Amino acid sequence: MIRTLLALDGALVLGALSFVLAAEDDIHVVAKVDRADEVPAAVRDQRPDVVVADLDLVEGFTPGACPVLVLAHPHRARGLRRLPCASRMVGMLRSDTAPQRVIDGIRRLARREPVLDAELVVAALRSDGPLTSRETEVLTLTAAGAPVAEVALSLKLSRGTVRNHLARITRKVGARTRVEAVRIAGEAGWI
Repeated sequence: MIRTLLALDGALVLGALSFVLAAEDDIHVVAKVDRADEVPAAVRDQRPDVVVADLDLVEGFTPGACPVLVLAHPHRARGLRRLPCASRMVGMLRSDTAPQRVIDGIRRLARREPVLDAELVVAALRSDGPLTSRETEVLTLTAAGAPVAEVALSLKLSRGTVRNHLARITRKVGARTRVEAVRIAGEAGWI
């Protein structure tokens, strides 16, 4: 029996995957959590054989006690670079993958076999993003709600230079507006 802990964001996804896994004879869900701060205690208390976790919920947890199957969207692949993926203790699948792939991934990780989604690996390797360090600074301040004048003052730039940076950023990320550029860059992990 593969003792499995689910650490997933969203009651619907958590419940649905738990329901799917309950139909498997060799997989038993020992705990379900939906917050990152609950993961370490659940691992310690339940001693699962495998943890299935959203990238956002596993970032504060260091894999080591048991294998972790990380579910992530390619736009968030940058966060995967911080995980010790060279070991057989971490597997990666797209968060929108078919349930059967998750089931197979759990079984493979329990046997310490590699579980990697090629698209996620490529996205993680390319996740440095298109923005320069200055553009990242400008967009980070903009995302925090700073108006152009405040960004300019903070970075010791002219207002025109800040506007030029924002226009270039918007084009680079394929956005139509600054707000959309902030959203795209945030989802991709560039800011």
